[in-house]
Amino acid sequence: MSTSNWNRYLEFFYRHDGLGLSLDISRMSFPSGFLAAMEPGAQKAYAAMKALEGGAIANPDENRMVGHYWLRDASLAPNAELRHAIEATLADVQDFAAQVHSGAVRPALFPKFERVLIVGIGGSALGPQLVADALGGPGDKMAVHFLDNTDPDGVARVLHAIGTDLGRTLVLVISKSGGTPETRNGMIEIQAAYKAKGLDFAPHAVAITGEGSNLDKVAVKEGWLKRFPMWDWVGGRTSIMSTVGLVGMALQGLDITGFLAGAREMDAATRGTGTRKNPAMLLALMWHHAGGGKGAKDMVVLPYKDRLVLFSKYLQQLVMESLGKENDLDGKTVHQGIAVYGNKGSTDQHAYVQQLRDGINNFFATLIEVREAGNTGVEVDPGTTSGDYLQGFLRGTRAALTEGGRENITISIPLVDARRLGALIALYERAVGFYATLVNVNAYHQPGVEAGKKAAARLLELQHKVRAALGAPATAAQIAGKIGADPEDTYHTLSHLAANGAAKLQAGPSPDADTFAA
Repeated sequence: MSTSNWNRYLEFFYRHDGLGLSLDISRMSFPSGFLAAMEPGAQKAYAAMKALEGGAIANPDENRMVGHYWLRDASLAPNAELRHAIEATLADVQDFAAQVHSGAVRPALFPKFERVLIVGIGGSALGPQLVADALGGPGDKMAVHFLDNTDPDGVARVLHAIGTDLGRTLVLVISKSGGTPETRNGMIEIQAAYKAKGLDFAPHAVAITGEGSNLDKVAVKEGWLKRFPMWDWVGGRTSIMSTVGLVGMALQGLDITGFLAGAREMDAATRGTGTRKNPAMLLALMWHHAGGGKGAKDMVVLPYKDRLVLFSKYLQQLVMESLGKENDLDGKTVHQGIAVYGNKGSTDQHAYVQQLRDGINNFFATLIEVREAGNTGVEVDPGTTSGDYLQGFLRGTRAALTEGGRENITISIPLVDARRLGALIALYERAVGFYATLVNVNAYHQPGVEAGKKAAARLLELQHKVRAALGAPATAAQIAGKIGADPEDTYHTLSHLAANGAAKLQAGPSPDADTFAA
């Protein structure tokens, strides 16, 4: 490293001594006056975040507060009722897990529950999956499985993995509204699997949902084993420290206390208004610099640790659902957002790092370093371990990217444990909130997701109409004309029905010549 690079590294290096977390933005090529020029925007973002933490209506679309920060520090909640609800629910989660582990809460036919099946989608699956994979291991108190799609083949694979232990499996069904189609379908599939085995589903079922939701009503009516609340002031992509993430963590036997403590420590560090000492603001400003405040460059996340392989997937939802907006807060069309992708190092050095180094320069990279290698003690070369190689590949990739004029950030943590994972998540949550203010968008709603759900509902309604219209052989266009539908949508619906035995297909030389019959 040249003297100038070393000096820049020292100038723009941040370290949290308590957590052992550091942030290096020295390889981002922002000009010398950039931070000063962005300071008014940064101060506005600090003020907006302070108001949010204080209980301001941060999501006017739904007239609700956004309070995921209160989950790791209930003292911040704006009233005593919320503080009590957070604290009482956390205690309830821990008590329930302890009863399950001891066998005080048990299945009817077996002495203990031994497995957990989590049914959810989006934030109700990505967060629990990240935590389970990053922190889990052979010593876990319960094995964990996930059903996170409405794919029948996926259901079959999960049930095959559970095998003869279905009666020893506790099922968590997670949906705030209780109407999420993928989660509802998964629940119905699992209920059917229990029935096929002659087992009563309700004593194995736990609902994590909003009070009074459709799922809550089902759980009450059917007498499910347990219900935990999901509050309307916690969004799905920031729900990992609510019951959504904590119930599964507790049942798996993971360190909830450390997880929340790490997030709380990072929140304290990122609450200050001194930009040079605020790692979340530094991250947000680097994103703004890299993409010109318009998301012009993608964010590539490369964790150099197998335990963090799902972190980039988790960040895809956190960043893209929060920042990907058509309109800004003033109603102007802006089409904001930052695309996120990544896998892990050094795997990606054999995949797309070639393009990152030599191809189109349309990204900035974030390398996540875990300093403790966890070596087996095996030397793969004299005096060199596999962990030494991993460190070498990280530093080598960082150098190669820099030499190629590719901007990059490095975040380092001492090890992957509950406390540091909580801190990493909290760091990115606040960076996303800060960046949203910098570009004047609402980070806490998701109109595009709702539009997709409505479109899916329309197409399912179309499927019912198409099935009713099936009779003698006819083309998609003929059937579409009969029911007043779009021919292409009708054709794809008919193809789906034919592939699954609900229609007969006579293939022609082209789609417009294919005929379908009952």
